[in-house]
Amino acid sequence: MKKIFTPLLIFISIQFSIANDFMCASSGLTFLPEKKEISLNSMFIIEGYAYSQKTINSFKNRNVFLESSNGEIVELILQQILKGQMSLTQAIFKTKKELKPNTKYFLKFSNLTKNEKSEMYQWNAKTKKSEQVYWQTTEQKKINLLNNNLKIDFKKTEVIHYGCGPSANAIFEILNKSENEIWYRTEIVDMTTGSKIIYIIREWNNSLSVGHGMCSGAFLFKEKESIKSDLHL
Repeated sequence: MKKIFTPLLIFISIQFSIANDFMCASSGLTFLPEKKEISLNSMFIIEGYAYSQKTINSFKNRNVFLESSNGEIVELILQQILKGQMSLTQAIFKTKKELKPNTKYFLKFSNLTKNEKSEMYQWNAKTKKSEQVYWQTTEQKKINLLNNNLKIDFKKTEVIHYGCGPSANAIFEILNKSENEIWYRTEIVDMTTGSKIIYIIREWNNSLSVGHGMCSGAFLFKEKESIKSDLHL
């Protein structure tokens, strides 16, 4: 219902110096959509951080599915695996068949490990409980169209130094966004080598941060790197 891919092709103009000799050892899984209400033909993203990237790569030879509260099984078909440049990897899925309306579906993997089992629970701030990952369908079949006035403007580059290392991002402001949950398929091209990195990112406070945080990120900028900029939406 609320998953809309918006492609971004970015040639970012940045000039800064960062240190890359730090390490954040951990693991974790993130699940999209963030919102619990979904359409009958929703897409899904599972993202692995650090050691959990192994889980994402295992989906090439592993079953991932949704199971409804009444026992219906719906297979998720792997569409693509995207590898970020700093401890992140994500898998994109679509359903093999249309989901049933007004139904609660739980996410499941085959051959679940002990660590994965613990990562399949998320904290629900409303209920103040840790709950298994799930989504609730509505009666809507199609994704709403993007707002025709949607606009993305480059705002600034930002480097913040933390104890374990810096975060480095190009910040883009999102204007005239609809209420839909939008995923941004972002491509960074190195104009010198022609190499490309593609990753799907999400907004935060009506902004897109293209780069990386202290411990992880989709895009890693090299020391004193300068890249000419352009943006296509």
